[in-house]
Amino acid sequence: MPLEAGLLEILACPACHAPLSDRTAAETPELICTSKDCGLAYPVRDDIPVLLVDEARRPA
Repeated sequence: MPLEAGLLEILACPACHAPLSDRTAAETPELICTSKDCGLAYPVRDDIPVLLVDEARRPA
């Protein structure tokens, strides 16, 4: 289930403060940092974004 547009507008990557891209409709829901240097992927569990750098997946 995609996040509300208003919520997505105020969320930012905690590591670099770049905007996040919504990938919650995928099989593994997550928010992806749009920065080319960062690119961390934050999980979404039970429709709640987990914006902790320690929980983020590093880019492949």
